[in-house]
Amino acid sequence: MQQLNDILATIDSYIGGSQWFVYLLLAVGVFFTIYLGFPQIRFFGHALRIVRGKFDKDGDEGDTSHFQALATALSGTVGTGNIAGVAFALHLGGPPALFWMLVTAFLGMTTKFVEVTLSHKYREKTDDGSMAGGPMYYMKNANFTFSGKKVNLKWLAAIFAVATVISSFGTGNLPQINSIASSVYASFGIEKMVTGGVLAVLLGVVIIGGIKRIAKVTEKLVPSMALIYVIGALSVLLYNNENIIPGFISVFSNVFSGSAATGGFLGASIIYAFNRGVNRGLFSNEAGQGSAPIAHASAKAHEPVSEGMVAILEPFIDTIIICTLTGITLISSGVWSEKHLNDFQFAEVEVLQGDYNEDDNERRLYCHINNVKRLEVDGQKLTFDSIPPFRGELQVADGKIITDNITILHARSVAEDLKVLKLEEQDNLLPEEVPYTGAIRVKNGSIVETDGLIFRGMSLIHSAPLTSVAFNQGLFGNFGGYIVTIGLLLFAFSTSISWSYYGDRAITYLIGSKGILPFRILYILGFFLASFTDTQIIWTFSGIAIALMTLPNLIGIFWLRQDMKRTLKEYWEDFDSIFPGGRKNKKITK
Repeated sequence: MQQLNDILATIDSYIGGSQWFVYLLLAVGVFFTIYLGFPQIRFFGHALRIVRGKFDKDGDEGDTSHFQALATALSGTVGTGNIAGVAFALHLGGPPALFWMLVTAFLGMTTKFVEVTLSHKYREKTDDGSMAGGPMYYMKNANFTFSGKKVNLKWLAAIFAVATVISSFGTGNLPQINSIASSVYASFGIEKMVTGGVLAVLLGVVIIGGIKRIAKVTEKLVPSMALIYVIGALSVLLYNNENIIPGFISVFSNVFSGSAATGGFLGASIIYAFNRGVNRGLFSNEAGQGSAPIAHASAKAHEPVSEGMVAILEPFIDTIIICTLTGITLISSGVWSEKHLNDFQFAEVEVLQGDYNEDDNERRLYCHINNVKRLEVDGQKLTFDSIPPFRGELQVADGKIITDNITILHARSVAEDLKVLKLEEQDNLLPEEVPYTGAIRVKNGSIVETDGLIFRGMSLIHSAPLTSVAFNQGLFGNFGGYIVTIGLLLFAFSTSISWSYYGDRAITYLIGSKGILPFRILYILGFFLASFTDTQIIWTFSGIAIALMTLPNLIGIFWLRQDMKRTLKEYWEDFDSIFPGGRKNKKITK
């Protein structure tokens, strides 16, 4: 598993985890925000009126209402990213990572406006009478030109469709059930495989009904799950009210200096916080990824811009409201930088040669985990070589590692009070945990041959378990973690439902309706298997999948920038003739 994670991490470092990817994502958002005159601000009020059905017309083509399309798209975005993703971003980059998530969301409001408008404009009606849309359809149907000549981008549409199928697993399937199963196990002790099996059956029941059943389920789940989650978060903030303002200050004060070490948190560089914040922001609201346009293509509307305006609301609700609430809850409770007793994930364990701790004045551990070679310490500019990994065997006696001159990192923190246990069968009963005695082989800092071994100790934690711990620090006490578990179950399960639809639309585009049933079977199977797969591998694969889907979509919408501006101009020119007096403030909306 460690080798697989290393391979995936190497791939991710060249795309989703690279600097150029996050710069490209932000650059497209900045460009359209300026090019279209800050639509996320000017059209926000108009979008609220549209989603309430104020401008609906009888005979509008589509399968769902504006609100149902918004709920379906939100159910695809409001999920693991809001609970586990924010916690993961803070774990990696500290409080400034939340700032970059918010920046991504603000710019993403415009990006979603553009991609949903274009998708709706070039959608098609399928053989069964339902509407199909998404970036692959505008890539196929729009008039792309280069140097005055028409260019066929069906090849780009095919690449996007394939990437959508991959991302349906990497975004909407694997990380969702993995977080659900981990949270349910932590809260109730229910085995991950059992949780995965039960929810896989429920998932199959829902997605077989297609978009109309999905829309009916999500329009009820989204408001319910949001209410439950917000109540839990507010209970933590009220209980830790004296830390709310300092928490907000920490988000903004260290944006351009990086996060300092505190507690078990070893610190994070500016670049690391920026990269992880933007990356997790994209995972949370999916702006630019091209997923929401597939859901919005089913909405009833007589023109495309109104549906694009509805999409403006998604990053605002998903990231600016819910992710901020999660982030400040984590920071104000203080748990994000504290070590907690947990079972280590071997993909996150690193054994270093040498004895290091958080008090290291030269901050070699900081440089190591942030891949920093040069650092100014006490006015001196120092250059650091990488800390060599441990190679050989760890000697263990009665559950304790007795090998000297080593440091064990887990989840970017120094592990403490570590016990090594082994599962052994006892007279044909269930396996029991017993202290391990023997040797553990380590190759290049990574533990190999981990079958049956458990590393249990104190370290930082992240993702859904961290949010659960934070919610326990509120008015509800230890019951707060149950709110996270229930909220995550509803959030993540609805996300999996929506992404199954995105995947089968992509399959339909590629090979027709005959591919839908095999896809759904694989989707349900992957959902089950991911419930007990290593979390770190799931998240690494997720980063790759998101990037593969985002890149062709960003290319497509930038290429159609003039088409978008022309379509928006035509919308306002026609608006007053269709809905006399419909615009309350022409100066703002025009």
